[in-house]
Amino acid sequence: METEKKFQRLGGRKPKTDPAVHRYGIKLNDDENAKFNTLFIQSGMNEKAKFIKYMIFGTLMKTVKIDKATMDYYMRLTSFYTQFQAIGNNYNQTVKAVKTNFSEKRALALLYKLEKITIELVVLSKSIIELTREFERNHLIPNS
Repeated sequence: METEKKFQRLGGRKPKTDPAVHRYGIKLNDDENAKFNTLFIQSGMNEKAKFIKYMIFGTLMKTVKIDKATMDYYMRLTSFYTQFQAIGNNYNQTVKAVKTNFSEKRALALLYKLEKITIELVVLSKSIIELTREFERNHLIPNS
């Protein structure tokens, strides 16, 4: 019985059910090593071994390139979206106030002016959408 107790595990890490025991070695020249390091850095992974496994077994790997200009553009676009929401809320409130506080003739005149300004806003929003599409075509990497 004492010999059985000797061989019992007293603590420590549990053994893995399928340990990785097969090792491979490769050698790279300077150009290959530079390309490998560039890909590794772009992957954002911390371990080269995991990076190599993902590359060998064809697991989908995405690289994200953070571009300051793209981030600034995105932040401004988000700001525009927030402003458009606020304009929509104000628009609804204005129409309701005009209908309740003015005579029919005066309300129609004010709503006509509001309609003209709204058309200008629509033209502006279409130009923003076109600029966004042009930016995406010229500066963003297409998903492949």
